[in-house]
Parts: sequence; C-alpha cells; structure tokens
Amino acid sequence: TITRLMLDMHGIRWVKYSVSHKDCEDDVIMANVKLGTGESFESLLRRFNRRVQEDRILAEIRRRRFYEKPSEQRKKKEAAKRRKSSRWLR
Repeated sequence: TITRLMLDMHGIRWVKYSVSHKDCEDDVIMANVKLGTGESFESLLRRFNRRVQEDRILAEIRRRRFYEKPSEQRKKKEAAKRRKSSRWLR
C-alpha cells in the first residue's frame, strides 16, 4: 500500500515507508503528501496536485529549464517593472 506521495529531483515517487534523511541526502523533496486513514488514491492525488500548484513548483521548473544569462534576467526584471508600473498608471 502507498503511504506517501513525493516529488523530488528524480520525479514523482510512491513511497511505502516513512522517508528518512538517509534516503534523501542528495535529493530535495519539493512536495510531500501523506495518505490519511481511509483516504482513496484519487483524493491523495488531488491533494498532491493542489500542493504542487500552491507551491508553484512546476512554474519554477519551467523557469529553470534552460540557463538564463544574468543580462537576460535583468532585462526580464526591468520589463516586468515597466509592465507593473504601466498597470498602476491606468
């Protein structure tokens, strides 16, 4: 039986035991949802998806998918500032 659903650097893992720090020395656990008593797998999966969306994990993964030079980061930041200030003026 599955007792935990985790998202780490290797992807989604279905865990049948309690995860200790030994198991995750090199990994960064991004999302972790524990199965409640009498809870169905579908509701566990819904809670997991909600947790991933709330923590904005997928957006961060998409953002870090390719290396972005510091100059490109600055340009994006300045463009966001301009967009934000133009909204404020309206």
